[in-house]
Amino acid sequence: MAVLRHLWLRDFRNYGELDLELEDGRVVFSGNNGQGKSNVLEAIGYLGSVASFRGAPPEALIRAGADQAVIRAEVTSGNRELLIEVELVRGRANRIQVNKQRLSRARDLVGLMPVTVFGPDDLELVKGGPGLRRRYLDDLLVQLHPRNEQLRSDVERILKQRNALLRSAGGRLTPDVESTLAVWNDKLGRAGDALGEARRELVMALAPRVNEAYAALAGGGHPVELTYDPSWLAAGLQRELEVVATDELRRGTTLIGPHRDELEISLGGLPARTHASQGEQRTLSLSLRIAGHHELAAVVGTSPLLLLDDVFSELDPDRSAALLGLLVADQTIVTSASGSPPVSGPIQHLVVADQTITPR
Repeated sequence: MAVLRHLWLRDFRNYGELDLELEDGRVVFSGNNGQGKSNVLEAIGYLGSVASFRGAPPEALIRAGADQAVIRAEVTSGNRELLIEVELVRGRANRIQVNKQRLSRARDLVGLMPVTVFGPDDLELVKGGPGLRRRYLDDLLVQLHPRNEQLRSDVERILKQRNALLRSAGGRLTPDVESTLAVWNDKLGRAGDALGEARRELVMALAPRVNEAYAALAGGGHPVELTYDPSWLAAGLQRELEVVATDELRRGTTLIGPHRDELEISLGGLPARTHASQGEQRTLSLSLRIAGHHELAAVVGTSPLLLLDDVFSELDPDRSAALLGLLVADQTIVTSASGSPPVSGPIQHLVVADQTITPR
């Protein structure tokens, strides 16, 4: 079970003060655009991932004119009752407490409250560039096993240092450059191989779940194929780095590795990014999120808290019903610009207007 019982916000986005008690089951926030519905979901999502699902930096989450923002929540997660407090301060590291105990590392919050987020920009998962699909895999890896946050951070740090060395070399392989590059090749090889293997195993686990979800949402249709098979992974990244060393020195950047990989998505044997219709791409994107939700539930042993940010506006009634039928959660929180989103059963319906939230 993952349920948010009580949420407090102070100086977060457009909210000066907000105090909300939330119920189990399905919670709907409705109201006109620009009133702050998505901001509430963004705050909740931050508690689960220590990141904005919109990709915003922490400074952007602090209300204009304020120096800091606070997100505070009472949560039931599994068999634990948690009080989670996050303080975002301009120009300083986040301050995070769980049950009044300060966490020394922000990443230690990840996994305490499993969360799945569906957003209006999810179409870009299929339609957009490969970086979005890499982020989808890596974000899910971190939620599945929070230790993967360290692995992702290690790869990013090593790449930054290695690229700085390649740029400073100016195309010349001096003895100093050669010995230092060997060190970074070893570090990147080990971290990159670990991340690549983790991604490949995750894709293998997701593939049948994506197919099942797509068939249910589309009412059948073509089979979906997910492929993650970077050329360097079989031989090992360190060996492949040695092969491209001359080109990397000339260009001053790392040319192969996890930062350049692609998760290929095919529908009926054709690349979905270029050959699928927009409707098919949207259904594929939803299928990826559904698959991730079910994989996360299977690994952590509880249904993640489910956040659906304006996902019904471009879905017909049949696909909306199929989506809700595929998603099992103890608490589902929905935003909608419509006064009557396609959510059935007992609902806590809250109306958002002028930075205030009231029961309908």
